[in-house]
Amino acid sequence: MENTGKILIIDDEAGICQGCCRALQPQGFTVETAGNFQEGLCKVQAETFDLVLLDVMLPDGRGIDLLKPIHDRDPETVSIILTGYATVELAVDTIKKGAYNFISKPFSADMLLMIVNQGLEKRHLSLEAKRLQSLEQETIELARAKEEAERLNEFKSSFLLMAAHELRSPVSGAQSLVRTLLRGLAGELQPQQSELLSRVEIRLNFLLGMINEILTLASSKTIEIDQPLEKVQVQPVMQRVIEAYAEEAKNQQIVFRVVAPGKSITAMATENGLDTVLRNLIGNAIKYSIPGSTVEVEIKKVSGYARISVSDAGIGIPVEDVPHIWDEFFRAKNAHLAGIAGTGLGLSIVKQFVDRFGGKVGVVSTLGKGTTFTVSLRLS
Repeated sequence: MENTGKILIIDDEAGICQGCCRALQPQGFTVETAGNFQEGLCKVQAETFDLVLLDVMLPDGRGIDLLKPIHDRDPETVSIILTGYATVELAVDTIKKGAYNFISKPFSADMLLMIVNQGLEKRHLSLEAKRLQSLEQETIELARAKEEAERLNEFKSSFLLMAAHELRSPVSGAQSLVRTLLRGLAGELQPQQSELLSRVEIRLNFLLGMINEILTLASSKTIEIDQPLEKVQVQPVMQRVIEAYAEEAKNQQIVFRVVAPGKSITAMATENGLDTVLRNLIGNAIKYSIPGSTVEVEIKKVSGYARISVSDAGIGIPVEDVPHIWDEFFRAKNAHLAGIAGTGLGLSIVKQFVDRFGGKVGVVSTLGKGTTFTVSLRLS
């Protein structure tokens, strides 16, 4: 393989510079030369070299004094001293000052190539060690960040669970009082009073629904995660959910169409979790459907999964909003504009449970024509 190291030769002997160039350049090395101390200093301060061949004695200074600026530029640059006065003292001194090795003049091309290749291998190993050390540090920092994010997420879930529990009782109490007043149990109401109390009831219903969804979301991250998966028959859970929404669908003139095999498909989930997933998907399908349309539910086996699809002929989801629909409290722009009430938590809850079950959830939507949500759970 061709060498690609960048080498600087600092020597006042033109013959040495030329000989080194003849030996190194055919091997693929990029070689530059400097004939004195000042020229060499300018080069090492201006650019980085993989290896420097440095004459110990120069006409305007000592080559050994260039070791510091060389390593200030790049601590991993390999410096090799060229000298005609090789002594033990010189070797020790140059090594102390940061030189990797030295070559006694005169030297052969083979000797030069051997020492240069050894030096470049040393540089490669040093750079690789630094890279691995940096990766190790990044891994440690990422692990810390992940641990902190998990801790904060756990705190958020616990706080949501606590706050929702504390809020549910007073809201339920206010809801009961409003209903008592609307029924006339505390005295006859004037039409204007009934209208105002009806509006309050609607707001309380929405608030209680949000609190219940927050509780569901928080429990999916805390309580539900500790429950082991079990074999759950999909069709009975689906039928129970459809029956629960039958009255609401009837009021919206929505017709259910169910396509499923006669024998129930069994998937790995929890019954409460699957019930929650289907309630959110079917509830959304009814909510966002056009009155008089059909909500289709299909259950089938596909490649080792129980695939459940819920399709509506509703308002659809804008393309730019699709990537965000699983985010907590996110609602598509057209849902806001249509005045359809919602918390933006339902699909986040669906995603939490499906991920917990080791399944997959996806969506296909056409604005103004409808949406299909698909949940795939592992067959048991």
